[in-house]
Amino acid sequence: MLEASADEACLAVRLYNDPQQARSFEAFVVHMHMAWLYLLHAEMTRDKIDFRYRDKANPRRFVKVDGEFKQWELAKCVEYRWADAADPVRANLDFFISLRNKIEHRYARQQETLALALGGHAQALLLNYEEETTSQFGLERSLATRLRFPIFVGTFTTEGEAALRKLRSSLPKGLRRFIADYHAGLGPKTGEDRRFEFRMRVTLELAARDPEATAVQFTRLDEMTPEQQAAVEQMGRKGQVIVREQQRPVVNLGWVKPVEAARKVEAQIPYVFNRDHFRRSWKRGEVRPPTGSEHPERTKEQFCAYDEAHGDYVYSPVYIKYLAKHCATEDGFRETTGRVPQPRKMTKADLQAS
Repeated sequence: MLEASADEACLAVRLYNDPQQARSFEAFVVHMHMAWLYLLHAEMTRDKIDFRYRDKANPRRFVKVDGEFKQWELAKCVEYRWADAADPVRANLDFFISLRNKIEHRYARQQETLALALGGHAQALLLNYEEETTSQFGLERSLATRLRFPIFVGTFTTEGEAALRKLRSSLPKGLRRFIADYHAGLGPKTGEDRRFEFRMRVTLELAARDPEATAVQFTRLDEMTPEQQAAVEQMGRKGQVIVREQQRPVVNLGWVKPVEAARKVEAQIPYVFNRDHFRRSWKRGEVRPPTGSEHPERTKEQFCAYDEAHGDYVYSPVYIKYLAKHCATEDGFRETTGRVPQPRKMTKADLQAS
Protein backbone atom coordinates (compact mmCIF):
# COMPACT_ATOMS: atom_id res chain seq x y z
CA MET A 1 0.00 0.00 0.00
CA LEU A 2 2.82 2.39 0.87
CA GLU A 3 4.65 1.70 -2.37
CA ALA A 4 1.48 2.20 -4.38
CA SER A 5 0.79 5.41 -2.46
CA ALA A 6 4.27 6.81 -3.14
CA ASP A 7 4.02 5.89 -6.82
CA GLU A 8 0.72 7.77 -7.09
CA ALA A 9 2.19 10.85 -5.40
CA CYS A 10 5.25 10.88 -7.68
CA LEU A 11 3.06 10.45 -10.75
CA ALA A 12 0.85 13.32 -9.57
CA VAL A 13 3.85 15.65 -9.27
CA ARG A 14 5.32 14.54 -12.62
CA LEU A 15 2.04 15.27 -14.40
CA TYR A 16 1.64 18.59 -12.59
CA ASN A 17 5.09 19.72 -13.73
CA ASP A 18 4.69 18.51 -17.32
CA PRO A 19 3.88 21.52 -19.55
CA GLN A 20 2.75 19.18 -22.36
CA GLN A 21 0.18 17.40 -20.21
CA ALA A 22 -3.27 18.53 -21.40
CA ARG A 23 -5.06 18.01 -18.06
CA SER A 24 -2.14 18.37 -15.71
CA PHE A 25 -3.91 19.91 -12.71
CA GLU A 26 -6.84 17.50 -12.87
CA ALA A 27 -4.36 14.60 -13.08
CA PHE A 28 -2.49 15.95 -10.06
CA VAL A 29 -5.69 16.14 -8.00
CA VAL A 30 -6.84 12.63 -9.00
CA HIS A 31 -3.50 10.91 -8.34
CA MET A 32 -2.90 12.75 -5.05
CA HIS A 33 -6.39 11.62 -4.07
CA MET A 34 -5.30 8.02 -4.64
CA ALA A 35 -1.96 8.58 -2.88
CA TRP A 36 -3.71 9.82 0.26
CA LEU A 37 -6.29 7.03 0.12
CA TYR A 38 -3.64 4.31 -0.02
CA LEU A 39 -1.61 6.01 2.71
CA LEU A 40 -4.52 6.21 5.14
CA HIS A 41 -5.55 2.63 4.31
CA ALA A 42 -1.97 1.58 5.11
CA GLU A 43 -2.13 3.32 8.49
CA MET A 44 -5.42 1.62 9.37
CA THR A 45 -4.13 -1.76 8.18
CA ARG A 46 -1.08 -1.36 10.42
CA ASP A 47 -3.30 -0.37 13.36
CA LYS A 48 -5.72 -3.27 12.71
CA ILE A 49 -8.66 -0.96 12.02
CA ASP A 50 -11.33 -2.55 9.86
CA PHE A 51 -12.20 -0.03 7.15
CA ARG A 52 -14.74 -2.16 5.31
CA TYR A 53 -18.36 -1.00 5.12
CA ARG A 54 -20.75 -3.08 7.17
CA ASP A 55 -24.21 -4.02 5.96
CA LYS A 56 -26.70 -1.76 7.75
CA ALA A 57 -29.33 -4.50 7.73
CA ASN A 58 -26.90 -7.04 9.20
CA PRO A 59 -23.85 -5.40 10.90
CA ARG A 60 -22.11 -8.79 11.11
CA ARG A 61 -21.85 -8.86 7.32
CA PHE A 62 -19.82 -6.60 5.04
CA VAL A 63 -20.92 -4.86 1.87
CA LYS A 64 -19.47 -6.24 -1.37
CA VAL A 65 -19.30 -4.61 -4.80
CA ASP A 66 -18.53 -6.90 -7.75
CA GLY A 67 -17.32 -9.55 -5.32
CA GLU A 68 -14.91 -7.17 -3.49
CA PHE A 69 -15.40 -5.69 -0.04
CA LYS A 70 -16.43 -2.04 -0.18
CA GLN A 71 -13.82 0.01 1.68
CA TRP A 72 -13.91 3.52 3.09
CA GLU A 73 -13.46 6.29 0.54
CA LEU A 74 -11.00 9.11 1.15
CA ALA A 75 -13.56 11.46 2.72
CA LYS A 76 -14.46 8.92 5.42
CA CYS A 77 -10.78 8.08 6.01
CA VAL A 78 -9.99 11.76 6.46
CA GLU A 79 -12.88 12.20 8.88
CA TYR A 80 -11.62 9.24 10.92
CA ARG A 81 -7.97 10.41 10.90
CA TRP A 82 -8.72 14.05 11.78
CA ALA A 83 -11.85 14.31 13.91
CA ASP A 84 -11.54 18.11 14.11
CA ALA A 85 -13.03 19.59 10.92
CA ALA A 86 -10.97 22.77 11.51
CA ASP A 87 -7.65 20.90 11.34
CA PRO A 88 -5.70 22.55 8.47
CA VAL A 89 -4.61 19.20 7.00
CA ARG A 90 -8.19 17.95 6.94
CA ALA A 91 -9.44 21.29 5.57
CA ASN A 92 -6.91 21.05 2.73
CA LEU A 93 -7.94 17.48 1.91
CA ASP A 94 -11.66 18.27 2.14
CA PHE A 95 -11.09 21.19 -0.23
CA PHE A 96 -9.46 18.98 -2.87
CA ILE A 97 -12.09 16.26 -2.47
CA SER A 98 -14.80 18.85 -3.18
CA LEU A 99 -12.74 20.39 -5.97
CA ARG A 100 -12.24 17.02 -7.67
CA ASN A 101 -15.98 16.55 -7.87
CA LYS A 102 -16.23 19.89 -9.67
CA ILE A 103 -13.33 19.69 -12.12
CA GLU A 104 -13.29 16.01 -13.10
CA HIS A 105 -14.15 15.82 -16.79
CA ARG A 106 -14.92 19.55 -16.79
CA TYR A 107 -13.01 22.82 -17.12
CA ALA A 108 -10.46 21.16 -19.40
CA ARG A 109 -9.34 24.55 -20.70
CA GLN A 110 -8.71 26.00 -17.26
CA GLN A 111 -5.96 23.63 -16.12
CA GLU A 112 -3.20 26.24 -16.17
CA THR A 113 -5.41 28.81 -14.47
CA LEU A 114 -6.39 26.38 -11.72
CA ALA A 115 -2.76 25.46 -11.12
CA LEU A 116 -1.92 29.15 -10.78
CA ALA A 117 -4.84 30.03 -8.50
CA LEU A 118 -4.40 26.95 -6.28
CA GLY A 119 -0.64 26.45 -6.39
CA GLY A 120 -0.28 27.07 -2.65
CA HIS A 121 -3.05 24.60 -1.84
CA ALA A 122 -1.48 21.96 -4.11
CA GLN A 123 1.94 22.44 -2.51
CA ALA A 124 0.38 22.09 0.94
CA LEU A 125 -1.38 18.88 -0.16
CA LEU A 126 1.95 17.36 -1.17
CA LEU A 127 3.90 18.59 1.89
CA ASN A 128 1.17 17.33 4.22
CA TYR A 129 1.40 13.96 2.48
CA GLU A 130 5.18 13.89 3.00
CA GLU A 131 4.84 14.82 6.67
CA GLU A 132 2.12 12.24 7.28
CA THR A 133 4.13 9.51 5.54
CA THR A 134 7.39 10.15 7.38
CA SER A 135 5.77 10.70 10.78
CA GLN A 136 3.78 7.46 10.49
CA PHE A 137 6.30 5.20 8.74
CA GLY A 138 9.75 6.74 9.17
CA LEU A 139 12.14 8.99 7.26
CA GLU A 140 13.09 6.20 4.89
CA ARG A 141 9.65 6.69 3.28
CA SER A 142 10.38 10.31 2.38
CA LEU A 143 9.86 11.42 -1.23
CA ALA A 144 12.70 13.94 -0.96
CA THR A 145 15.08 11.76 -2.99
CA ARG A 146 12.47 11.08 -5.68
CA LEU A 147 11.10 14.60 -6.24
CA ARG A 148 13.34 17.48 -7.29
CA PHE A 149 12.80 21.24 -7.35
CA PRO A 150 11.49 22.04 -10.85
CA ILE A 151 13.19 24.43 -13.27
CA PHE A 152 10.72 27.11 -14.29
CA VAL A 153 10.18 30.79 -15.08
CA GLY A 154 6.90 31.82 -13.42
CA THR A 155 7.27 34.98 -11.35
CA PHE A 156 11.07 34.98 -11.54
CA THR A 157 10.79 37.28 -14.57
CA THR A 158 8.72 40.39 -15.17
CA GLU A 159 7.31 38.90 -18.36
CA GLY A 160 6.37 35.69 -16.60
CA GLU A 161 4.61 37.58 -13.82
CA ALA A 162 2.60 39.63 -16.35
CA ALA A 163 1.56 36.48 -18.21
CA LEU A 164 0.43 34.77 -15.00
CA ARG A 165 -1.51 37.85 -13.90
CA LYS A 166 -3.40 37.87 -17.21
CA LEU A 167 -4.04 34.13 -17.03
CA ARG A 168 -5.47 34.24 -13.52
CA SER A 169 -8.27 36.58 -14.56
CA SER A 170 -9.66 33.91 -16.92
CA LEU A 171 -10.74 31.50 -14.15
CA PRO A 172 -14.49 30.78 -14.57
CA LYS A 173 -16.81 32.58 -12.18
CA GLY A 174 -18.21 29.31 -10.85
CA LEU A 175 -14.80 28.12 -9.74
CA ARG A 176 -13.86 31.54 -8.33
CA ARG A 177 -17.08 31.52 -6.31
CA PHE A 178 -16.45 27.97 -5.07
CA ILE A 179 -12.93 28.86 -3.92
CA ALA A 180 -14.04 32.10 -2.25
CA ASP A 181 -16.98 30.45 -0.47
CA TYR A 182 -14.82 27.60 0.81
CA HIS A 183 -12.27 30.05 2.23
CA ALA A 184 -15.01 32.17 3.80
CA GLY A 185 -16.26 29.14 5.74
CA LEU A 186 -12.90 28.58 7.41
CA GLY A 187 -11.76 30.08 10.68
CA PRO A 188 -8.84 32.56 10.48
CA LYS A 189 -6.36 30.13 12.04
CA THR A 190 -7.22 27.35 9.59
CA GLY A 191 -7.26 29.55 6.50
CA GLU A 192 -3.89 31.15 7.31
CA ASP A 193 -2.17 27.87 8.27
CA ARG A 194 0.57 26.70 5.86
CA ARG A 195 -0.88 23.20 6.01
CA PHE A 196 -4.02 24.48 4.31
CA GLU A 197 -2.29 26.77 1.81
CA PHE A 198 1.48 26.93 1.49
CA ARG A 199 2.97 30.32 0.65
CA MET A 200 6.63 31.06 0.13
CA ARG A 201 8.75 34.12 -0.60
CA VAL A 202 11.97 33.74 -2.53
CA THR A 203 14.80 36.28 -2.65
CA LEU A 204 17.01 35.94 -5.72
CA GLU A 205 20.70 36.40 -5.01
CA LEU A 206 24.00 35.28 -6.46
CA ALA A 207 25.38 32.83 -3.91
CA ALA A 208 28.93 31.51 -3.70
CA ARG A 209 29.29 27.90 -4.72
CA ASP A 210 29.20 25.54 -1.77
CA PRO A 211 29.82 21.85 -2.51
CA GLU A 212 27.84 20.90 0.61
CA ALA A 213 24.77 22.99 -0.27
CA THR A 214 21.81 22.28 -2.52
CA ALA A 215 20.96 24.50 -5.48
CA VAL A 216 17.86 25.85 -3.74
CA GLN A 217 17.93 26.38 0.02
CA PHE A 218 15.17 27.43 2.39
CA THR A 219 15.20 29.22 5.72
CA ARG A 220 12.23 28.76 8.03
CA LEU A 221 10.68 31.90 9.48
CA ASP A 222 10.69 30.47 13.01
CA GLU A 223 14.46 29.93 12.76
CA MET A 224 15.15 33.63 12.10
CA THR A 225 15.87 36.32 14.65
CA PRO A 226 13.05 38.82 15.40
CA GLU A 227 14.90 41.42 13.32
CA GLN A 228 15.15 39.06 10.34
CA GLN A 229 11.50 38.11 10.64
CA ALA A 230 10.50 41.79 10.63
CA ALA A 231 12.61 42.40 7.52
CA VAL A 232 11.03 39.46 5.69
CA GLU A 233 7.53 40.66 6.53
CA GLN A 234 8.34 44.02 4.95
CA MET A 235 9.50 42.48 1.72
CA GLY A 236 7.36 42.61 -1.38
CA ARG A 237 5.76 39.44 -2.67
CA LYS A 238 7.29 39.40 -6.11
CA GLY A 239 9.43 36.37 -6.81
CA GLN A 240 7.30 33.87 -4.98
CA VAL A 241 7.78 30.31 -6.05
CA ILE A 242 4.18 29.47 -5.21
CA VAL A 243 2.01 32.51 -5.53
CA ARG A 244 -1.56 33.59 -5.37
CA GLU A 245 -0.98 36.56 -7.66
CA GLN A 246 -1.11 39.79 -5.73
CA GLN A 247 -2.39 42.34 -8.28
CA ARG A 248 -6.05 42.01 -7.34
CA PRO A 249 -8.85 42.60 -9.82
CA VAL A 250 -10.97 45.72 -9.40
CA VAL A 251 -14.56 44.56 -8.97
CA ASN A 252 -17.57 46.68 -8.02
CA LEU A 253 -20.65 44.71 -8.98
CA GLY A 254 -22.30 43.48 -5.78
CA TRP A 255 -19.47 44.83 -3.61
CA VAL A 256 -20.00 47.63 -1.08
CA LYS A 257 -18.11 50.35 0.76
CA PRO A 258 -17.43 50.29 4.53
CA VAL A 259 -20.58 52.07 5.76
CA GLU A 260 -22.88 49.81 3.77
CA ALA A 261 -20.84 46.73 4.68
CA ALA A 262 -21.11 47.55 8.41
CA ARG A 263 -24.86 48.05 8.06
CA LYS A 264 -25.28 44.68 6.33
CA VAL A 265 -23.26 42.88 9.02
CA GLU A 266 -25.17 44.53 11.87
CA ALA A 267 -28.49 43.48 10.34
CA GLN A 268 -27.46 39.83 10.71
CA ILE A 269 -26.12 39.83 14.28
CA PRO A 270 -27.54 40.74 17.72
CA TYR A 271 -24.87 43.36 18.44
CA VAL A 272 -24.06 46.92 17.44
CA PHE A 273 -21.65 46.80 14.50
CA ASN A 274 -20.57 50.17 13.16
CA ARG A 275 -17.89 51.51 10.85
CA ASP A 276 -15.31 51.46 13.65
CA HIS A 277 -15.98 47.78 14.28
CA PHE A 278 -15.66 47.15 10.56
CA ARG A 279 -12.32 49.00 10.41
CA ARG A 280 -10.98 47.04 13.35
CA SER A 281 -12.12 43.79 11.73
CA TRP A 282 -10.25 44.28 8.47
CA LYS A 283 -7.16 45.44 10.35
CA ARG A 284 -7.12 42.42 12.67
CA GLY A 285 -7.79 40.09 9.75
CA GLU A 286 -5.24 41.84 7.49
CA VAL A 287 -7.90 41.96 4.79
CA ARG A 288 -6.31 44.99 3.09
CA PRO A 289 -3.16 47.11 3.47
CA PRO A 290 -3.17 50.11 5.82
CA THR A 291 -4.08 53.53 4.49
CA GLY A 292 -1.20 55.09 2.57
CA SER A 293 0.39 51.77 1.62
CA GLU A 294 2.58 51.76 -1.48
CA HIS A 295 0.75 48.62 -2.60
CA PRO A 296 -2.94 49.20 -1.94
CA GLU A 297 -3.89 46.35 -4.30
CA ARG A 298 -2.49 43.65 -1.99
CA THR A 299 -5.75 42.54 -0.43
CA LYS A 300 -7.34 39.24 0.46
CA GLU A 301 -9.08 39.00 -2.87
CA GLN A 302 -12.08 36.97 -1.76
CA PHE A 303 -12.90 39.68 0.79
CA CYS A 304 -11.71 43.01 -0.59
CA ALA A 305 -10.64 44.73 -3.80
CA TYR A 306 -8.92 48.05 -4.42
CA ASP A 307 -10.90 50.46 -6.59
CA GLU A 308 -8.12 52.23 -8.45
CA ALA A 309 -10.45 54.68 -10.16
CA HIS A 310 -11.72 56.07 -6.84
CA GLY A 311 -8.71 55.36 -4.66
CA ASP A 312 -10.65 53.36 -2.07
CA TYR A 313 -11.76 49.83 -1.25
CA VAL A 314 -14.88 47.76 -1.77
CA TYR A 315 -15.86 44.63 0.13
CA SER A 316 -17.44 41.43 -1.11
CA PRO A 317 -20.66 39.67 -0.08
CA VAL A 318 -18.42 36.79 0.99
CA TYR A 319 -16.65 39.04 3.52
CA ILE A 320 -19.97 40.31 4.89
CA LYS A 321 -21.10 36.71 5.29
CA TYR A 322 -17.79 35.88 6.99
CA LEU A 323 -18.10 38.78 9.47
CA ALA A 324 -21.74 38.02 10.24
CA LYS A 325 -20.86 34.41 10.99
CA HIS A 326 -17.90 35.22 13.23
CA CYS A 327 -19.53 38.17 15.03
CA ALA A 328 -22.77 36.36 15.87
CA THR A 329 -21.41 35.24 19.26
CA GLU A 330 -19.80 37.24 22.03
CA ASP A 331 -16.47 35.39 21.80
CA GLY A 332 -16.41 35.60 18.02
CA PHE A 333 -17.24 39.31 18.08
CA ARG A 334 -14.45 39.99 20.55
CA GLU A 335 -11.91 37.96 18.54
CA THR A 336 -12.89 39.57 15.23
CA THR A 337 -13.11 43.21 16.32
CA GLY A 338 -11.11 43.35 19.53
CA ARG A 339 -14.13 45.01 21.23
CA VAL A 340 -16.73 43.91 23.77
CA PRO A 341 -20.07 43.51 21.94
CA GLN A 342 -22.99 45.76 22.85
CA PRO A 343 -26.52 44.43 22.25
CA ARG A 344 -28.39 46.48 19.67
CA LYS A 345 -32.03 47.51 19.85
CA MET A 346 -34.38 45.11 18.13
CA THR A 347 -36.24 46.56 15.14
CA LYS A 348 -39.71 45.61 13.94
CA ALA A 349 -38.10 43.55 11.19
CA ASP A 350 -36.02 41.67 13.79
CA LEU A 351 -39.10 40.95 15.90
CA GLN A 352 -41.06 39.75 12.90
CA ALA A 353 -38.18 37.49 11.83
CA SER A 354 -37.90 36.02 15.34
